[in-house]
Amino acid sequence: MYIPSSVANSDGYPNNECMTKRKLSKRQAWRVKKIQDERTERAHKRDADLEQQLSAGKLGPEQQGLVIAHFGVQVEVESENGARVRCHLRANLDSLVTGDQVIWCDGQPTGVVVARLERDSVLKRPDNHGEIKPVAANISRIIIVIAPQPTPHANLIDRYLVAAEAVDIEPIILLNKYDLIDDAGCEKNRETIEAMLSVYPPLGYRLIKASTKSHSDMDELLAELTQHTSVFVGQSGVGKSSLVNTLLPGEELRTGPLSEATGKGQHTTTTAWLFHLPSGGRLIDSPGIREFGLWHMQREQIEYGFREFHKHLGHCKFRDCKHQQEPGCALLEALETGEISAQRMASYEQMIASLDM
Repeated sequence: MYIPSSVANSDGYPNNECMTKRKLSKRQAWRVKKIQDERTERAHKRDADLEQQLSAGKLGPEQQGLVIAHFGVQVEVESENGARVRCHLRANLDSLVTGDQVIWCDGQPTGVVVARLERDSVLKRPDNHGEIKPVAANISRIIIVIAPQPTPHANLIDRYLVAAEAVDIEPIILLNKYDLIDDAGCEKNRETIEAMLSVYPPLGYRLIKASTKSHSDMDELLAELTQHTSVFVGQSGVGKSSLVNTLLPGEELRTGPLSEATGKGQHTTTTAWLFHLPSGGRLIDSPGIREFGLWHMQREQIEYGFREFHKHLGHCKFRDCKHQQEPGCALLEALETGEISAQRMASYEQMIASLDM
């Protein structure tokens, strides 16, 4: 089945934002409401219990900690002395995410997070319901992990890059499993992958390669991670957890093969985890994301997310230029002269089209 690029994601499948919600029957709607009401009642009871413990002085003194993982209504907090404690969240506390610095109190059997400290940075994405969800907080590097398998797509890379530019976090493109690049075998993917990636270094994006088959290939990656708080992002199956296992052998994260039916990655990481690197620095391994939507962003934000557009923006003949077929469009002229690549322009057009769905 052919799916127009304007409604297809980077894998060629329909975008979630284009899918209409299925109408529920009365019985289904009743069951959904019943489940929601039960969850709300449990949450209120939990909040009341936590407030009672706080007011009765049953919890320990307030102390600072670091969220290293998130599990539904609980988070795992690492204290300043390295101890790890499961904690509930105090009522009316903003959503927490891995990497958050918090104030918490120890208790039995669980502690309580009472406040979140101000974030230096946060990477966000919309979920399938259109709600904006944080992915990781207080990060200084976004490592965009791709691999020869599953097949990398420029549009997904560009979506991550635009997201990184929007929050002013330095992105690095990591080609993992580069030992799977094939010159003469059945894949013959070297030319395609190298051509796709060749547009990024001239724009100032760093591109590094790694393979867990050879530990010496990990040196450059480790140097980039040292003294930074970095987050691995990318599709399932690109080897993010395998990279963590190589960098931190004791962690032994679960990894999985690509699906034989689809050739796509299968989720093995279900929540974002934060790890401390022996050489210094922190690393967050996030669950695989096949589609990184940007429909929560404005057109101007997406335009500015393309570095090569900067010097051309504001120079179109028409102030409200859509950069499609208008005469005197500075971006289209730059495309003709080669200052903007056709690959990147196609990514931009797909992102803008998704805003209008």
